[in-house]
Amino acid sequence: MRSTFRFLLVYGLALVLPLACIYPEELTQYVTATILIVDGTITDRAEPQIIKLKRAQADRLTGQYSTVPITDATVSVIVDSVQTIECHETLDGSYQLPSDFKGQVGHTYQLRFTLADGSQYVSTRQEMSAVAPIAGVHVTFNPNSLSSTQLKGFTAAHDIFIDTQDPASEHNYYRWEWKLWERQNWCHSCRQGVYAMYKVLPNVYKDRDYFVTGTELYEDCFSPRAGKAGEEAPEVPNEDWIYDYGCRTPCWQIINGYDIVVLDDKLSNGALIRQQRVAQVPFYDYAPGLVDIRQYSLTADAYQYYKRFQEQTQHTGGLADTPPTALVGNVHQVGRPQTGVVGYFSASAVSLVHYWLDRKDTQGALAYGATAPFDTTRRPGAYTPTGDGLFFAVNGRQPNPEPSPPYLKDRDKAKVRLWPNADRPPLAPCLLTDNQTPFKPEGWRD
Repeated sequence: MRSTFRFLLVYGLALVLPLACIYPEELTQYVTATILIVDGTITDRAEPQIIKLKRAQADRLTGQYSTVPITDATVSVIVDSVQTIECHETLDGSYQLPSDFKGQVGHTYQLRFTLADGSQYVSTRQEMSAVAPIAGVHVTFNPNSLSSTQLKGFTAAHDIFIDTQDPASEHNYYRWEWKLWERQNWCHSCRQGVYAMYKVLPNVYKDRDYFVTGTELYEDCFSPRAGKAGEEAPEVPNEDWIYDYGCRTPCWQIINGYDIVVLDDKLSNGALIRQQRVAQVPFYDYAPGLVDIRQYSLTADAYQYYKRFQEQTQHTGGLADTPPTALVGNVHQVGRPQTGVVGYFSASAVSLVHYWLDRKDTQGALAYGATAPFDTTRRPGAYTPTGDGLFFAVNGRQPNPEPSPPYLKDRDKAKVRLWPNADRPPLAPCLLTDNQTPFKPEGWRD
């Protein structure tokens, strides 16, 4: 499913500050340089260890940023300056270490990669240190948690606090992340087209009204050009539309938090860190969800990087503000150490808690997904789109399913019609992406 999100890119950062929704697809800034973005953390958990490479480029006229994954790179991680572990590209721009690999406390890790143009990059060595376990989680519904600039004035969220016992024998630095899992009902969207399970046969039509499909699997959008491809071909309207398709199998939306929360224990060394707020999870919809809360250890250099990032994002008041100074991370081009790269490669032990967010404490409150404006443009008797709070929260609009046959009287017709049409509209598979998964997350309650 395609989603649209607007972010303010803090120049030189691997992470971004959300202004409207959840995932980075459109980025805004006042520079036009091409920015190489690296994002990767080696952990001690038995989980996919992934390095992500992207490139961001601003349009010289509009200032709008677009990000594209960097493919066909050669990526490896060097363990203890001796052992080389090769990564393989799973999704575009995502490079995964072998499935049985996980980091170990006390060992060092260094990222190296070569792009398709031959340019080579390397990070500093990162030693993985232990992290204290999360001792307790406390969650409070707060109608005024979020800044009014984040979700078009919507401010309600669940504030998540943790307790952890800080070790007294060492200087520790912490970072926290959160990830929200929600059941997703919509798995694919087609702009100016329709979803086709089977490939459309070339130059085969029915009644000058239908494109005809064969038996070869296709599983994607069929988007013919506007107009008529031939005398017998159907007329394709020259207009913009989007049809959304439900999920064929269970599917979960993955919503990553972009809060930057770090802590230096110099003021609490050896004490119980109590009621540390680590997440503000927006009240997207009324359905329960699962929140993963991660507590990381940091090196002193990594802490300073994320601390500066935190300070800059907190002082970013809006698009009219002066852009912050570039924050170069710990990755640079080989032979050109002055050429810094956006992002920070790190290694960290992790304490993870799965928290079931039942949202029973939100009674009487309005969810963000319920703030969708009512569509008054449709004539009486026409097909009415289905409401879905999570879909609106992610996409900024309500889902618009393809109209189903028979196309009689005042019922809307699909803009593009396929034959046979007994199964229209079809359901789409739940694909494994950064934003959704067909695999039930650990800790999910049915």
